[in-house]
Amino acid sequence: MNEQTKVNPLGTLPVQKLLHQFAVPSIIAMIVSALYNIVDQFFIGRAVGELGNAATNIAFPLSISCIAIALLFGIGGASAFNLAMGQGKKEEAANYVGNAITLLLGCGTVLLIITQLFLTPLLRLFGSPDNVLGYATVYTRITSFGFPFLIVATGAGNVIRADGSPKFSMTCNLVGAVINTVLDAIFVFGFDMGMAGAAYATIIGQIVSGLMALYYLRHYKTVQLRKENFLLKGKCVSKIASLGASPCINQVSMMIVQIIMNKSLTHYGALSVYGASVPLACAGIITKINQFYFSVVVGISQGLQPIVSYNYGAKKYDRVKKACTLACLYGLGISIIAFIAFFFFPRPIISIFGNGSDAYFDFAVMYFRVFLFFTFLNFTQPIISNFFTAIGKPRIGVFLSLTRQILFLLPLVVILPTFMGIDGLLYAGPIADGLAGVICIFMVFKEFKKKEYHMAESKTTEQAA
Repeated sequence: MNEQTKVNPLGTLPVQKLLHQFAVPSIIAMIVSALYNIVDQFFIGRAVGELGNAATNIAFPLSISCIAIALLFGIGGASAFNLAMGQGKKEEAANYVGNAITLLLGCGTVLLIITQLFLTPLLRLFGSPDNVLGYATVYTRITSFGFPFLIVATGAGNVIRADGSPKFSMTCNLVGAVINTVLDAIFVFGFDMGMAGAAYATIIGQIVSGLMALYYLRHYKTVQLRKENFLLKGKCVSKIASLGASPCINQVSMMIVQIIMNKSLTHYGALSVYGASVPLACAGIITKINQFYFSVVVGISQGLQPIVSYNYGAKKYDRVKKACTLACLYGLGISIIAFIAFFFFPRPIISIFGNGSDAYFDFAVMYFRVFLFFTFLNFTQPIISNFFTAIGKPRIGVFLSLTRQILFLLPLVVILPTFMGIDGLLYAGPIADGLAGVICIFMVFKEFKKKEYHMAESKTTEQAA
């Protein structure tokens, strides 16, 4: 075993301690990222009302696009970096970091340009009704200028954690969120700027977070980053993209389903007692609340990544299995707490984001209790799919990322409402969640049955004896 493997704390410190060390800052960073949307939703709901909430839901697919790009190159770059470091290939590892940053900045700029050029067609595509389009246009045209910084802050956070600095990654997001929250109150309530005020507050926070992440790269600890590391290399780009494909596809799948859901909620809502805008507004708020819970699970999976990648590269399979098991147990615990909150306290939760009609609250309660019924299983997909990506098996990770959103939820969202109306959209959620959870659990148990894990366990037992 080479010297790098011996001294790196990822291969020597207790797994539980490492998971706490990496997952807690990652969880905080992800929660803070989710707060950008939650805080905007709170202030817009109080100042603008249902149509403002519906507008942020229409714009949400673009936010998901930013996260998808950030995870594609951020997690991909971090996984490739840690695998290379575990194998003692420091120069190759530096190239992965540099290429990841270049890709994050470049794609963020391209997404900004596309959004500015095709804003109205995009919002129509995302399901905006006429009475919501004006609000959505104002909000999205401003927030799109923050896309490059949001993508860099989120994506670079992964390579910063991979460098052994999870607290700095957390701080980047925390500072941006605090700025966003303070400016939301000033712009929306103090200056009465409405949708535009919330949008300006968001991008200022994102710019600060992105610049902090870029500043860190000048002081990268485990490898020295030079200019040539940032020049794109085909082999590096391919490796990064393959390892980041799983979490990216998961986000892209969410975006596709979100667009179809928006259109379906508007269409079938208009045919129901709720009307077109009530289901759209409720689903938008609840999606962001669910994202808040999901951020904790994704934070656990991101904290797991460097531990698993390094130890798999170093062939310490007993540590790989233990880390994954602990992450799943933590994910199960937080998912059970979220289920209890969603099922037993839906009305108090939705009331935080403003008042509405009786139909508004009735639909929100039903959405919480039916669509999100299998919340207690929803930790499986992000943790287990990211686990397979982290050990260099991106095809399995991609497949698991596709199960819930594309293979199950999307067909159900299209088919069930034709028979059940808007209720069909609600029942599509738990069916898809249940099926995806079972498949993820089966795949990880199958992986752990392989001989290298058993050999590692036997060796550990013999050493302990």
